[in-house]
Amino acid sequence: MTKPVAIKELKENADDVSALLKTMSHSNRLLIACALTAGEKNVSEIEDEIKVPQPHLSRELGRLRDAGLVTARRASKNVYYKLSDQRLSNLIAALCDAFGSKTQQSRKGDRS
Repeated sequence: MTKPVAIKELKENADDVSALLKTMSHSNRLLIACALTAGEKNVSEIEDEIKVPQPHLSRELGRLRDAGLVTARRASKNVYYKLSDQRLSNLIAALCDAFGSKTQQSRKGDRS
């Protein structure tokens, strides 16, 4: 059973939700967030996982950091990033569930 939408509470936060969705609307930022749902990673680990060149990755990580969606921690020469808001983790998990490979496979089966 689906939980009823609390329009009044959503209305109070609609601007924040809209800003979050706008920030996450870029595919590289979405991929970064997906990679970080598994936990803290350094830039090299993220780069290896999502196959985005380091200069682009650094730019998008900076935008996520400026938006307060990720935090950075320096350890020696490495910078480690993690998601800073559980709501973002929940949103990314829902998106992965809705658009992940299992869903794509079931859609292909529906088309035949």
